[in-house]
Amino acid sequence: MAESYRLLSYRAERGARAGVAIGDAVFDAAALTGRADYVTVLDLLADWPAADKLLRKPPGSAKQLAAPKVLAPVLYPSAVYCAGANYADHMLEMAAAAKAAPEPDPHELGLGPWHFIKAPRAIVGDGDIVTLPRYARNVDWEIELAAVIGRPARNVPLERALDYVAGYTIANDLSARDAGRRGPVPDLSPFKWDWTSHKSFEGSCPLGPWIVPASDIPDPQALGLKLWINDVIKQDSHTSKMIFTTAEQIAHLSTRITLHPGDLVLTGTPAGVGAGRGEFLKAGDVVKLWIEKIGTLTNTCA
Repeated sequence: MAESYRLLSYRAERGARAGVAIGDAVFDAAALTGRADYVTVLDLLADWPAADKLLRKPPGSAKQLAAPKVLAPVLYPSAVYCAGANYADHMLEMAAAAKAAPEPDPHELGLGPWHFIKAPRAIVGDGDIVTLPRYARNVDWEIELAAVIGRPARNVPLERALDYVAGYTIANDLSARDAGRRGPVPDLSPFKWDWTSHKSFEGSCPLGPWIVPASDIPDPQALGLKLWINDVIKQDSHTSKMIFTTAEQIAHLSTRITLHPGDLVLTGTPAGVGAGRGEFLKAGDVVKLWIEKIGTLTNTCA
């Protein structure tokens, strides 16, 4: 049986390097595979699936790293695509918060998935401090399964879409809810929305702690996911409740733009966000996310 592993980034003297976790041990990816060109995780993803095969070989004489500082697994992808309104319970939650009528299933309207883009430099890793933006008071949490692209994907058919995924990780799509609309711009103005302030502030994309290969997660729609704030559970759901599946999202995005190795597709969040409760993050809050078969991602707010 092929060796199971997790792909990660760690801090080295000359910047981030790719690491491989096998059990409790962590190895440098280049040393483990004998490929000096496998410096970063993006280097390995650019050579997927050949890199995947090399990573599954026994470590042999490769030396374990001593207490490496683990970083976000992908630093930094060419794009981070985020699915909006992709869980039915979250759509109902947000409609209730806005005192609006629930929208129908977009499939019934002939619509495809809807995505926005998050700044790649907003990514931070497990254990990093997230400094809440000074301009916002209503910063919200959103647990999301993130698919990591492993092959260039353009106009891919739905039935093959998951073949382009190298693996999966955990993301927190932090959102400054009170910064998404510009005032006093009229509500119907096309210039009302400020997606950068809303979704791409510094540290707004916690990611990690590592990438689990797609072969270890054959069905991304069969994963439990939970989020806690200060050990109080806020989100408790399952990826089977997505409106558009991971495959549908990748296939749709690939009709608009080529997806490149290392690109991230954040697949949406379920109900339980702060906006639906009137609760938001504050300095000192500890946010912990868990997705089945992947692990936990934890950050503290400042």
